Amino acid sequence: MAKNANDTCTKIIRAAWELFYENGYDDTTVDDIVARSGTSKGSFYHYFPGKDALLGSLSTLFDEKYRALSDALDPEMNSFDKLIFLNRELFFMIENTVSLELLTRMLSTQLTTGSERHLLDRSRFYFKLLRRICTEGVQRGELRDDIPITEMIRSYALLERALMYDWCICGGTYSLSQDASVQLPRYLAYLKNNFRL
Repeated sequence: MAKNANDTCTKIIRAAWELFYENGYDDTTVDDIVARSGTSKGSFYHYFPGKDALLGSLSTLFDEKYRALSDALDPEMNSFDKLIFLNRELFFMIENTVSLELLTRMLSTQLTTGSERHLLDRSRFYFKLLRRICTEGVQRGELRDDIPITEMIRSYALLERALMYDWCICGGTYSLSQDASVQLPRYLAYLKNNFRL
């Protein structure tokens, strides 16, 4: 996809999710999204067959956040701490800009047979960033070299999805980012080079 086309699609997605958060999904129209994004109805329908298709686009919004976070990463930070930092910042964003109802809807679309599984798309920036961090961690001796990089990435992504699903199932009765700050380091500790049972 060309950069201008990608920018247009991203503008539509960003505008849609802002409106979903502000007004709710049901009270947001395609016209609202087009107006907020500064695009056209033709552009909207070029990328999305309808408003429902935007539920699967939350991963694009997440990747946009990951791109910004990637630029903010301290090169001196160890790889394990980079993974924890990425999670904390993303989950804080989710709590503050994505309604529980919408996150629940998006996650449920990933379970239906006919839906595209955007969260699992290995071409996402998310997976590229995780690969870079984990590879760097192994090379620096911070992360174990006896676990394949693909398994490290899978474990991290699996834990993030599990934390999001649990938060939704529990109706958002606790802080997602605070819970993750306890759970994720505990379960990812086995990736550290000095891990011992």
